[in-house]
Amino acid sequence: MTQPTGTAPAEEIFVDVVPTFREEESSAGESRYVFSYTVTIHNRSAHSVQLLARHWKITQGSGKVQEVRGKGVVGQQPLIGPGQTFRYTSRAILDGPVGVMEGAYTCIETATQRPFEVTIAPFRLANPSQVH
Repeated sequence: MTQPTGTAPAEEIFVDVVPTFREEESSAGESRYVFSYTVTIHNRSAHSVQLLARHWKITQGSGKVQEVRGKGVVGQQPLIGPGQTFRYTSRAILDGPVGVMEGAYTCIETATQRPFEVTIAPFRLANPSQVH
């Protein structure tokens, strides 16, 4: 797929997230609910992009909001070529069985060094035994 002239690189970067409740690491008695989430970033543009930073907003079921910012993901600032994907798994620890995460990646198009942001749509973190 070629990138049409004038299209923002973010429009051709797609992010899929699959969350998983980690029952064996969680403890309701300690108000500790652990979730892993596997992120797959698809570069459908004609240009290489590099992920430089992340910003996550985690909203707990209680309404408490936590923001996490940092360089790269899982200790890397991956370079993702045209047509390539990058996948990683990370974790979030909540104080209740339900929450929502959303965020953005700050990237650059390597050929032009033009920065852009890729929005990560909200996704639900929930203990499967919850009826919400």
